[in-house]
Amino acid sequence: MIDYNKVLSPAIVGMKPSGIRKFFDIAQQLEGVISLGVGEPDFKTPYVVRREAINVLEKGRTSYTANAGLAELREEIAKYFHKRIGVDYDPKDEIIVTVGGSEGIDLCLRSVVTPGDEVLIVQPSFVCYSPIVTLCGGVPVPIETKAENEFRLTAAELRGKITDKTKLLVLPFPNNPTGAIMRKEDLEAIAEVLRDTNILVLSDEIYSELTYSGKHVSIASLPDMRERTIVINGFSKAYAMTGWRLGIAAAPRELISQMLKLHQYAIMSSPTVSQFAAITALRQCDDDIVKMRDEYDMRRRYLVDAFNKLGLDCFTPQGAFYVFPCIRSTGLSSSDFCEKLVYSKKVAVVPGNAFGDCGEGFVRVSYAYSLSHLREAIKRIGEFLEELKNGTVQ
Repeated sequence: MIDYNKVLSPAIVGMKPSGIRKFFDIAQQLEGVISLGVGEPDFKTPYVVRREAINVLEKGRTSYTANAGLAELREEIAKYFHKRIGVDYDPKDEIIVTVGGSEGIDLCLRSVVTPGDEVLIVQPSFVCYSPIVTLCGGVPVPIETKAENEFRLTAAELRGKITDKTKLLVLPFPNNPTGAIMRKEDLEAIAEVLRDTNILVLSDEIYSELTYSGKHVSIASLPDMRERTIVINGFSKAYAMTGWRLGIAAAPRELISQMLKLHQYAIMSSPTVSQFAAITALRQCDDDIVKMRDEYDMRRRYLVDAFNKLGLDCFTPQGAFYVFPCIRSTGLSSSDFCEKLVYSKKVAVVPGNAFGDCGEGFVRVSYAYSLSHLREAIKRIGEFLEELKNGTVQ
């Protein structure tokens, strides 16, 4: 009989499962649960995009594309970046169409990180960065942001973590789970710290279209920053295209050429039908983005006000579709709070420490759900908090 302990990678065996999936799985097993745990738009993909996909299928256009993606799509992506963030990328050799933003992150980290390299990761943040760094033999170094700074990274916090082993900074804004954004002046201060170093930046901007205060600013648009920045974006959040699995990686050709090698061997090319559909999304769906963002904005304001009225301090996020209320006043840990809530009131949220140790004392609540769902969830959370006070929670 085979001894799997001797054949499995120790790095994989030692990797913790995602804290997000744990509570999603619990919610799936219970009847009547309102799940506010998964960051997936509740809107349908815009009709014109779905229609284009059907047309492509009917025409039988289902063969492989170029490894980097359809030339026509990369041209539209280049126009998008020029228009949205003011940065020009050559569609021929500075853009890769990836399988979701997640593949773009993986390509970047595996192309850059070598054993012993330190990667600075702003936290709280999405769960994938640290595990991939570890698989590459690198050392994840968290930079803990604070609620009193609205979870923005400061130049002082960054400077204090840089060593001679630092290879890369992961800059995930608008942020999942906090909803924090970086203003232009914040990014300028970060750029000043990095300017005379050889440190690269992975700027994960998948939520860039969901910015509620002013316009999204990419660090790649600042002087001298384009040459050191890999921008990750995609179609999942802005266009409600999560299941289409389509992302974007854009960077100087010296970086993209190496990332493309990995993409060629591991993936070949992104889904062909999705790529054709994405061309239509970029050309015709600006109004759909605005409509969805306006709806998210209404939900955001409702939830922030509701949590503050319940006595759970909640700063006003300016991006993405999450709020990050503080639950320390309950006396429970983040995990205990979430477990007791889901089992007693059938509301699923995610413990803040799933996104880094500094997320302890908070929970992530997604508002990518209808207002009626949010209202019912808030009602149940209010009942839960009252029962906690009375000591009647099981």
